[in-house]
Amino acid sequence: MSSIVIATISPHPPIIIPAVGRRELEKVSKTVEAMRNMARKVKEADPDTVIIITPHGPVFQNAVAIMGGAELTGSLAQFGASDIKFRVPNDEELMNSIIQEAGAEDIPVVNLDEDRAEEYDVYLELDHGAMVPMYYLKEENITVPFVHITMGLLSYPDLFSFGKALQRAALKSNKRAAVVASGDLSHCLIYGAPAGYNPSGKEFDCKIVELLKEYQVDSILNLDPRLINNAGECGYRPIIMTLGSLDGYEVEPQIMSYEGPFGVGYLVAVFKVGKYIKENEAGDKYRREELAKIKEKQERESSFVRLARQVLEKYIDEGIKPELSDTLPEEFKVKAGVFVSLKKKGLLRGCIGTIEPTRSNVAEEIMQNVLSAALSDPRFPPVTEEELPYLTYSVDVLTPAEPVKGPEELDPEKYGVIVKSGHRTGLLLPNLEGINTAEEQVNIAREKAGIPPGEKMEFFRFKVNRYH
Repeated sequence: MSSIVIATISPHPPIIIPAVGRRELEKVSKTVEAMRNMARKVKEADPDTVIIITPHGPVFQNAVAIMGGAELTGSLAQFGASDIKFRVPNDEELMNSIIQEAGAEDIPVVNLDEDRAEEYDVYLELDHGAMVPMYYLKEENITVPFVHITMGLLSYPDLFSFGKALQRAALKSNKRAAVVASGDLSHCLIYGAPAGYNPSGKEFDCKIVELLKEYQVDSILNLDPRLINNAGECGYRPIIMTLGSLDGYEVEPQIMSYEGPFGVGYLVAVFKVGKYIKENEAGDKYRREELAKIKEKQERESSFVRLARQVLEKYIDEGIKPELSDTLPEEFKVKAGVFVSLKKKGLLRGCIGTIEPTRSNVAEEIMQNVLSAALSDPRFPPVTEEELPYLTYSVDVLTPAEPVKGPEELDPEKYGVIVKSGHRTGLLLPNLEGINTAEEQVNIAREKAGIPPGEKMEFFRFKVNRYH
């Protein structure tokens, strides 16, 4: 009747490994010492298996990935330390139990055996997100089997529920499991950081550290998605999955260290696990609160957005599009280009549109484009029935585009931009988060069109009426 006996958060910059960091090691001395202390605490907890959750293995949009095979292997050769190699047994019994328990919660899991790896064109080798914490565990002579899990880009409640599936799997397998969340915090703490500088980076890191110190799980789950996105982190999802694995236990958190000398936040934390009290349903509470907010928003939604939502819901639920009324409201009768955007958890889930009208009215344009955004955007898998309650919509109705001389006549808050070169065309809507200059706007539109830098282009601008 065992389960999770300890959990940790580990950063994973290869520079904290002496053979890689060398002269730079002194700059991360707090992190190095904390990692050694973390490994000692894991050793003291006496686990018989270690579950590592990484953001840097094969990441799937709609599934969590677990590495199959009898052994897990890798090396730090790409970081100049080819002598540091790993070959550890894979806990296949626990891996199969995790897949089964996650499946019972309708959380998709990809078992990356050799056949699947070939199918998805990925390598079955350990990533640095796993190997860096494994290095310090190996220093403490922890030689138990491992389970290698790569986070998926699923909803945060689903990732939390996956963590609960880990807990049940360990319990049913009678395993004493240690869970290691591998992840760095913000990558934009200072000018010159890997993701540039953004003040949201420091805000995000401070909140995460403080909320973990106080073990405020609900507050961590409810962080502003824009803050998470702007922070440029890679550890939030592994942390959520790990918190899910601790759900219902008495937990004593300990922040071992935090520093960011190179502009990336390195957090080392240990969670001492006590007795099981009861399931606190943090993930379920988060779902309920989120659905209530969306429902409230739907009560105020515009007629354009209501049409888009109802069309998609009916099509996915019943496989048919609703019929348009013979007496359309006046605002639906105009002809214009339309873009429909879908978001989930504050992040883009699909966006497709038309620059100019292709249908007899705006209503038909919306109906066509919402289905394309949900089902045919090549950047995302098709929207599923389970996702419908969590989607938010916006509809942009475009004004006719007008030619301009160049970026000097653009304003990314006021105007969208179209760039053309021959048969290649790229478009970017106005007033998008993170786009602050006309040059940024033009470059993104150019890249979308596949136009090389320096090639002569035509420029057009347009306005939109945005409906929520």
